[in-house]
Amino acid sequence: MNTWNVSIGYHELTKHHFQRYSPGPDGLDWNNQPAPFRRYADAPFTPLELPDLDEPERTTPAPFDIGFVARLFYDSLAISAWKQAGESRWALRVNPSSGNLHPTEAYLLCGGLQVLGGRPGLFHYAPDEHGLERRGGFSDANWQPLISGFPPGVFFIGLSSIPWREAWKYGERAFRYCNHDVGHALAALGISAARLGWRVRLLNGFKSSTIAQLLGLPALPQIADEHPDCLLAITPQSLESAPVTVPDAQFQLREPVKWIGTPNRLSEETVDWPEIAETFGSIWEAPPALDQGAATKASPALRHYARSLLRQRRSAVAMDGETPLAAARFYDLLRTLMPEHAPFDMFPWTPRVHLALFIHRVEGLKPGLYCLPRRPEILPSLQKAFRADFTWATPPACPGDVPLRQLLSAQCDEAARVISCNQFIASDGCFSLGMLAEFEPVLAQFGPAAYPRLFWECGFIGQLLYLEAERAGMRGTGIGCFFDDAMHQILGLQDRQFQSLYHFTIGGPVEDARITTLPAYERRGTRN
Repeated sequence: MNTWNVSIGYHELTKHHFQRYSPGPDGLDWNNQPAPFRRYADAPFTPLELPDLDEPERTTPAPFDIGFVARLFYDSLAISAWKQAGESRWALRVNPSSGNLHPTEAYLLCGGLQVLGGRPGLFHYAPDEHGLERRGGFSDANWQPLISGFPPGVFFIGLSSIPWREAWKYGERAFRYCNHDVGHALAALGISAARLGWRVRLLNGFKSSTIAQLLGLPALPQIADEHPDCLLAITPQSLESAPVTVPDAQFQLREPVKWIGTPNRLSEETVDWPEIAETFGSIWEAPPALDQGAATKASPALRHYARSLLRQRRSAVAMDGETPLAAARFYDLLRTLMPEHAPFDMFPWTPRVHLALFIHRVEGLKPGLYCLPRRPEILPSLQKAFRADFTWATPPACPGDVPLRQLLSAQCDEAARVISCNQFIASDGCFSLGMLAEFEPVLAQFGPAAYPRLFWECGFIGQLLYLEAERAGMRGTGIGCFFDDAMHQILGLQDRQFQSLYHFTIGGPVEDARITTLPAYERRGTRN
């Protein structure tokens, strides 16, 4: 059997249907909830400074030092606040996560900084204390091949996922949510690096097993272990001088590394979800290949997101069903999602995700169903796959650089709610949307490693939607629970050429006055 069929099988199994939901736990075992923070016992710890909130974006690359590292993580993966309701207390982070469960872990792989030991090494980022745990040092024999062909000053960040954190609540669907969260983290890191004047390239061409070796992760990970996801190269220069595809051999270690620290146990017990393990296993030795560098060239310009805005991002729990969104704001938001805008230049492949939108309360636009193709050449394929009676009309006053098309004019708030597992948050906002990925033909061409990458692109779009909602004075929420094939039926899709992978909604939020907001970190001589 073709290994990409494993992804197809998993995807079909984990669809929600009106008659049944994807396999999941019978209930939540709160006494066995996984610990939200990975820590390494006996690993040397270096605290990072807490930057001031008011700090301008750099127009020239900032020097790479420990302050740089502190700012990079503070604006991307750090805790943004603590929330408390009664006796319950929980952390929020700059990067969102399905169910606020945070399966994503991050590792810094960099050259010698004196405060970090003065030699190349690997460090785990600990968001609970905003600091770095040293996992091991790299000899020149290991370090020099890694940076070969990259611009001077390059360093790397590796991301991994702990599926048990999501599977504890969501069961088999956890693989989807882990990879949504990788996409959120990628966008958060790209925006944070841009604020420092640096650029991020998502590297392609090597195996998951190679990333695991490089990050000191288990060779045969179980559901509560970390599964390697991706490696990012971060440079102060143009991405044009950074390689897109890296030979697998370049990132294999030449000499053994003495790893430091023992990972904490997340739960007393774990529950195996075999299809998650099989799907991760199908990509373990599969070199990822999506176009091998045929990505759209993105403009280096990036919308300025102030640190205060990045750190105020929240997920709405309810929408007011009244607040409208101005058309100019709406079109500006859509423009940000087009792949010719940074930070989409991070991706070394052709954009594969397009948007189907339920418009409820956008001034100047009739309520109805709309489509945003994110690259022009896909439009004929979408028109052929969708219902024959859709109009594909350009809305009046739609800017020429926003390829929005109206499919039909109708009140669609009830349809949006029902599709999103009957959640009113999808109908009570200004609009909601489904992210449609080019699916089965992509998996057939590029193999199973393409499957999680489609979710990464969706999560990446989701992170920008969150920030654009905040910039508009509103709030967004990612929706992972939706009836997959019912969404496809509304659009008229008859096969797996396109599949809806992630939903989202934006609107006027209803705040819960019972919840108290607390500072993210204790003061260390600076504001937090």
